[in-house]
Amino acid sequence: MSATTVVAADSLGFDPRRLARIRPRMQQYVDSGNFAGITTLLARRGRVVHFEHAGVRDKSTQAPLDASTVFRIYSMTKPIVCAALMTLYEEARFHLFEPLAKYLPPFAKVKVWNGEGRPLADPLRPILIRDLFTHTAGLTYNFLEDTPVSAMYQEAGLSSRPSDTLEFIVAELARLPLAYQPGSRWHYSMSIDVLAHLIQVLSGRPLQDFLEERIFLPLGMAATGFSVPAHTRANVAAMYGRADIAFHTFTQALNKPLGPLDVAPTYPADNTSTWARGGSGLFSTASDYFRFAQMLLNRGQLDGARILSPAVAELMHTNHLPSNMLPLMIGILPFLGYGFGLGSRVLLSPAESCLPGSVGEFGWGGAANTYYWVDPKMEIVGVFMTQLMYNIEFPRQDFQVLAYQALVA
Repeated sequence: MSATTVVAADSLGFDPRRLARIRPRMQQYVDSGNFAGITTLLARRGRVVHFEHAGVRDKSTQAPLDASTVFRIYSMTKPIVCAALMTLYEEARFHLFEPLAKYLPPFAKVKVWNGEGRPLADPLRPILIRDLFTHTAGLTYNFLEDTPVSAMYQEAGLSSRPSDTLEFIVAELARLPLAYQPGSRWHYSMSIDVLAHLIQVLSGRPLQDFLEERIFLPLGMAATGFSVPAHTRANVAAMYGRADIAFHTFTQALNKPLGPLDVAPTYPADNTSTWARGGSGLFSTASDYFRFAQMLLNRGQLDGARILSPAVAELMHTNHLPSNMLPLMIGILPFLGYGFGLGSRVLLSPAESCLPGSVGEFGWGGAANTYYWVDPKMEIVGVFMTQLMYNIEFPRQDFQVLAYQALVA
């Protein structure tokens, strides 16, 4: 795989001396011992002005971090799956306002948790397909909070067995109660896994095959998928973090030492075709993800490949939440200044976010501290890649600040 070409930064409005502040700052995080390696990529108007690496992909082997490094991107899978499903929306295969149960009938009988010792409640209205894109369907995760419904997810083993098919996982979600009434609040959840299965139902294709056809092949994302070929598996970055900690007990993680994590049992690089997810599961490189993000910045096309129409690309990255659902909260962490579109957060107020950026900027991150953002006004794409779970430092925020402070024209 060839390296992404880097052009002169000053030709695109960046001060090269200011841009040069990025790598030393990332190296400081590596030198602290908390990060094995960090990759940062910054582009404007489709041309890369910064693509650098600090540290290694694996501390045990000292294999260098470079353009060929493959990362587990966890929830950065979600925007890709949402974009893929919207290609079916463009074929009028479904409407956002339709009930999910029209296409996945088991959800017609779903109930809602109504408190300890009380019978389950009927939903006040059906789950709409848009609710799944916007995380307002009433679903949850098994690691965000310590609640009865999360415990049910944990007991059912959701997302913990690669042998489980998407069909099985979604059937379990329909069997278990919702944590909240549909449309009543924003709550980060397994809803994109349901959308991934909806892709399979509507298309009649395995998820990996559909993503290959609609996203990866047209965009030239050759290193992205739910598995890594044997001949490039050595390029997969090692994972680090604090073991056996759930997100809702994040503060307890601060007292546990950092070290290597074996995530292969739940996120296998050598998986079979059975293992595919919507909320996580993809492997990718910084260069590949840049191509996806640049397609979104270009309002649905890249290098002659049209993935989405401009109107639908804009619909995806418009805030769909009412003000009473803001601010966004994931566990105990607030996302101030942001709304949410169809699969990604959307910046509503740079002042509230406490970060530089433009109204309408959008993006998302992954559990291992991977992150991307797209700023349509400034025509910027940023991609941040590392492999660290339960981080308490702010390298990706530093990267974003350092990117904008270098933009001078």
